[in-house]
Amino acid sequence: MKEETKQGWLFVSPWVIGFVLLTAGPMLYSLYLSFTASSLLSPPQWVGVENYRRMFADPIFYRSLSNTAYYAFLGVPLGMLLSLLLALLLNAPVIGLGIFRTLFFLPSVTNTVAMSILWLWLLNPEFGLINTALAAVGIDGPLWLQDEAWSKPALVLMSLWTVGGQMIITLAALQGVPKELTEAASLDGAGAVKRFWAITLPMISPALLFNLIMGLVGALQVFTQAFVMTGGVQPGSEGGPNQSTLFIVLYIYKKAFQEYDMGYASALSWALFVIIVLCTWAAWRFARSRVHYEGGAT
Repeated sequence: MKEETKQGWLFVSPWVIGFVLLTAGPMLYSLYLSFTASSLLSPPQWVGVENYRRMFADPIFYRSLSNTAYYAFLGVPLGMLLSLLLALLLNAPVIGLGIFRTLFFLPSVTNTVAMSILWLWLLNPEFGLINTALAAVGIDGPLWLQDEAWSKPALVLMSLWTVGGQMIITLAALQGVPKELTEAASLDGAGAVKRFWAITLPMISPALLFNLIMGLVGALQVFTQAFVMTGGVQPGSEGGPNQSTLFIVLYIYKKAFQEYDMGYASALSWALFVIIVLCTWAAWRFARSRVHYEGGAT
């Protein structure tokens, strides 16, 4: 083995060891637990595929999947659209641009628990800031988290507050668009809208694809917001009202750490893993022919 190769493995060895011990090892053990009846308080008992049979017959599993799909397939496109609009605005030469960029980015690095508590106040139907503002213009605000019809839209609205990370990535892509191309198109008579659709959008499409995949993966694993804001700290009340915010990860948590049904929770976790892989693959297959790289579309 070459000396450079040995040094390379030496430098990455902490990550490799951490991955094997803290990620790959627990994943394989959870796969084993998914075929057992385990409560963590007694030795696992092998039950084969019984947990998976139980999962496919569990109506709450399907309800949690439906809630998660609603949140992901509504929140991710809205988040991408908002981050693109903000990036376009923050790419314009205006005074104090750095301050505005910082202000829009800060919520994305705020502690999720603290942010959830803040939004509990904002969404309070009686004295929350949002309903107070709506009342000032003559609109009766909804009950938000206390209403089954508005609970998921409320969490989607909250997720839009943290699009700063996607905005920064999109902004970096916008600044990488060659000015020569847009200037040449302008000289040829192309307007701002035409330049955006024909030049800017194709050039930033790799960043948009990255935001799509990462946003989808993150949305399918939503947990903390629902746990803090919909009664997850009190066993039996999580995911309210009427299980309208019982997302799949919250359901896994309930089974594993409240009911100590670790075998079934592991089966649910692997089902979620497969769903995330399939959704990521589908997004990649759908978008890759529309993504422009310097070497051409892939």
